[in-house]
Amino acid sequence: LYQAWAFVAPGLYEHEKKLALPLVIGSTALFLLGVAFCYFFVFGRVFAFIHGFAPKSITPAPDIEAYFSFVITMFIAFGVTFEIPIVVIVLVRMGVVSVEKLRDARPYVIVGAFVIAAVVTPPDVLSQLLLAIPMCLLYEAGLVLGRFVKAAESNQPDLTTKGEI
Repeated sequence: LYQAWAFVAPGLYEHEKKLALPLVIGSTALFLLGVAFCYFFVFGRVFAFIHGFAPKSITPAPDIEAYFSFVITMFIAFGVTFEIPIVVIVLVRMGVVSVEKLRDARPYVIVGAFVIAAVVTPPDVLSQLLLAIPMCLLYEAGLVLGRFVKAAESNQPDLTTKGEI
């Protein structure tokens, strides 16, 4: 991370540098929270479902490559999913989209969350719900935080205009 910062920092303005630290800390914390949610909450339920799905006469014995591939895929999926509030806040802060437009897009986001969950997770309904529902809730959290970011931004004086204050 330091090498990336050392490369990017000289090209940033001071106000951009001030935004980078909370962004990096927040996104790292949310990614780790997503991985922890997956490890402590999702894996137990998904593995219990898979174990209960197999007949009693068959002992589930996944190979290590398939297991690690599944675990890493799920960790990345949940880590990236928990980044949704950061993405929403950055889009609102940069003025790319307004909170109202994002609120209007809510039905499409919900459908998109379930489609992404269906593609990324195993084909059981439980793991799909355990990914899609947090995606929707985190989107809503991003909308709430985006509203606060926009309100805080509008309360600051505009220093880019010329003339008297």
